[in-house]
Amino acid sequence: MVVECFFLKRTMTNKKLKILYHIPSIETVYAARFIYEGYKDAFLDLGHEFKTLTSSDNLINTLEDFKPDIFISSLNDFYLKFLDLELIRKYRNKGMVFFNQIGLWNLKINQFGGNSVKSRKDYVSLIKKGLLGDVFFNYFQQDDSEMNGFTKVTGYPFHTILLAANTKKYYFDYDQKFKSNISFVGSLLPTKKEFIKKHVIPLFKKYNVQTYGSDWTLKDKLLGLVQKAGQYFNIVPLKKIRSIKLSVNDERKVYSSSTISLNIHENHQRLNGKDFNERTFKIIACGGFEICDNVKVLRRYFSEKELIIADNTKDWFEKIDYYLKYPQKRNVIIKAGKKMILSKHTYHHRVKQMIEIYSTFV
Repeated sequence: MVVECFFLKRTMTNKKLKILYHIPSIETVYAARFIYEGYKDAFLDLGHEFKTLTSSDNLINTLEDFKPDIFISSLNDFYLKFLDLELIRKYRNKGMVFFNQIGLWNLKINQFGGNSVKSRKDYVSLIKKGLLGDVFFNYFQQDDSEMNGFTKVTGYPFHTILLAANTKKYYFDYDQKFKSNISFVGSLLPTKKEFIKKHVIPLFKKYNVQTYGSDWTLKDKLLGLVQKAGQYFNIVPLKKIRSIKLSVNDERKVYSSSTISLNIHENHQRLNGKDFNERTFKIIACGGFEICDNVKVLRRYFSEKELIIADNTKDWFEKIDYYLKYPQKRNVIIKAGKKMILSKHTYHHRVKQMIEIYSTFV
């Protein structure tokens, strides 16, 4: 019997599946786009079928024509705006498994919006009715206090599925054109502005520093507001009014060609120490040398043998100076970090984790 169960599970995890991934606007220049591309590339590379559901697609026709095995979405008002939960339940009853990404459960400011108490009650009610998903997942730890109560209140467990490196697009690709002492790739978000002002701008006086990303000019910020309105109201010309400033092919070259690549998180990530960004993985996957700001949870997954984490402002500048001077020290860390990322932290690993969860439903 044990052998039969093992064989059944192995058969289901090897089955070629149909994945429907919900992202209202693939035109976004922010993280959701790159996470989506990571999953897409990994599912396809592992031999599965993959289809994107955007706000411009007809949900009924897509479900009927594609008949997905797995449907992936995110639990927030913007994504739900484009979904018919009762229709989705009909296909779940036919075997489709609904994966829904959630945020931290106990934060006052989270995916439930500013008035989180009222919105949260609505979401809890929908979850209890079985409308919002079969599998709930996020990037946070099983012992995270901010997740306390989720299972007790909703009746559902949550799964920790980290972000990862998309190794179909992020790998070593040196290009002299992108050579610099220090590089930073990222949007100049309001929640990063003060940190960048204090920790990046002073470096320009001493080193060859290159920065790339969106929202660095007033014009780009204004275009971003117009684009967000276009995304929310599904106005196609406005959705496409802005594109990413640095192509993925060039981003890969920046990480591979910079002596040091800086990684900076949003303020709430440093303050709460609960989750970390995709860039943490992809700099290392490109053979880049990464110095990262201090997010507590990083130390659960990385030691300084694979990733350099600056404890504070003084440590930030001291470590940048030190590792610019000693390339032999960098090389050992680059090698160890890349080995670890490729063995544990690619989107292929995350896809396999999802499929293992899926196999428990079929």
